[in-house]
Amino acid sequence: MNDKEQKYDLLFRQIQSLAEGETDDIALMANMAAAIHDTFHFWWTGFYRVIDNELVLGPFQGPLACTRIAYGRGVCGTAWQEERTLVVPDVHQFKGHIACSSASNSEIVVPVFRDGKIIAVLDIDSEHYNTFDETDRIWLERIATIISNQ
Repeated sequence: MNDKEQKYDLLFRQIQSLAEGETDDIALMANMAAAIHDTFHFWWTGFYRVIDNELVLGPFQGPLACTRIAYGRGVCGTAWQEERTLVVPDVHQFKGHIACSSASNSEIVVPVFRDGKIIAVLDIDSEHYNTFDETDRIWLERIATIISNQ
């Protein structure tokens, strides 16, 4: 296991402990965003929750963010529409990217499923290009299942 995988393994176990017995999604998302952000020091780490057929800003760590995102719009809306994780090495090359912050240069968006439906997306932005890879995708999808199973 490399250093990044070791960090994710420890983070996963930490979030599992935080989630134990927690029934409130917002409380859980808040602690998850804080734990991920604190571990990796990303530019922005947070959740958008599906409410009335749009993504609405949820708990996050980092600078100000877009409040609402339409289905199929930007990286978050596209991940929701395509029902899959999107890893974007350069957001400026992503057609329809929503520039909530000009400091963001790469992004990963992980759908959070419950009972076969997406209830939220985990969105992480980096001020660096090419930040996210297959290791991030695998571990963040695993972390997202913690909410799914609550």
